[in-house]
Amino acid sequence: MSGDPEQEYFADGMVEEIITALSRIRWLFVIARNSTLGYKRRGVDVKQVGRELGVRYVLEGSVRKASGRVRITAQLIDAASGAHLWADRFDGSLEDVFELQDKVAVSVAGVIEPALQAAEMRRSAARPTTDLGAYDLYLRALVVLFPIAKERMADALVLVEQAIAIDRHYGPALSVAAICHMMLVRDGWTEEPEKSRHKAIDLARRALAVGENDPRILADAALVLAHFGEDIGAMMALVDRALALNPSFARGWNLSGGLRLWSGQPDLAIDHLETALRLSPREPVGAPLSLIGGAYFFKRQFDDAAAKLVLSIQDHPGYPPAYRYLAACYAHMGRLDEARAVLDRLRTITALIVPSDLPWRNPEHRELLLSGLRLAAGERT
Repeated sequence: MSGDPEQEYFADGMVEEIITALSRIRWLFVIARNSTLGYKRRGVDVKQVGRELGVRYVLEGSVRKASGRVRITAQLIDAASGAHLWADRFDGSLEDVFELQDKVAVSVAGVIEPALQAAEMRRSAARPTTDLGAYDLYLRALVVLFPIAKERMADALVLVEQAIAIDRHYGPALSVAAICHMMLVRDGWTEEPEKSRHKAIDLARRALAVGENDPRILADAALVLAHFGEDIGAMMALVDRALALNPSFARGWNLSGGLRLWSGQPDLAIDHLETALRLSPREPVGAPLSLIGGAYFFKRQFDDAAAKLVLSIQDHPGYPPAYRYLAACYAHMGRLDEARAVLDRLRTITALIVPSDLPWRNPEHRELLLSGLRLAAGERT
């Protein structure tokens, strides 16, 4: 913003870093640096930019440097309507300029991906139901999937099954269908758990066969297969690969945290889950607070666990795992009346109090949860 050539070079470098980070998001079409830099300092209308470049969204921003500090502002705009979808600023020290550029680029990409996907989901939901392809059905499924609840899960599954009927090799729909069947089994929401278990595993493997370089497919399939007993180390490696392909992938960090929790690494789980929350503080990427609460539970930090789990239930009142953790947590704290009250709420959501599959590989962690649930259930076990 100063006209100083040295600062202009820094701004151009920042643009290139952000474009590189955004380009790692496979479902985004991102215009290259040389085309976008032509609009620098011209003050052009965003709608005009959208028409000339053939894009739906424009990210614009500025860089200001002073006294060894830098402030980068950015805002995401719908090119068709001119509506602002997201805005933020980033401050840092210039002591390590390349580390700062990388940090800002990853942060911008991390918050933009869910914001853009939410905008695309709204766009798809507004389209006539007679004008739907596999991609639109997939987006509509994501709209209804959160907050998690039995009825929403069933509706999402219908939509992705319709997408798969259109394109049986459509990896994103295959992986979301696998997730849906996994949750139907886990949460006791199916009368045919064995059938859903086999479907989940088959869909996850089919998704991997067609989407070996798609971060979402890798992460979703890894979670499903790990839940049903696949080698946890191999599944964590799949999620690590997803994050190498897109380090800004908030859902990937969330699922990575879940796998670390299942593998018996609660501290690393908390670290990965907090990364997911930093990258996507407003858009849903799963139920990270429930998993963070579970990690504190296994660390026997019951007060911290209960605080996170209560917040998780507020965000996702239809999500059974948070109730199981919280009931066990209260029971181990000696708060048996509260534990039983949580189980009573859980019974309104599912008849499956103890999960049929136990994905926690650490036997002490499994017993801590199960013993807590037994305490909470009392004579009703």
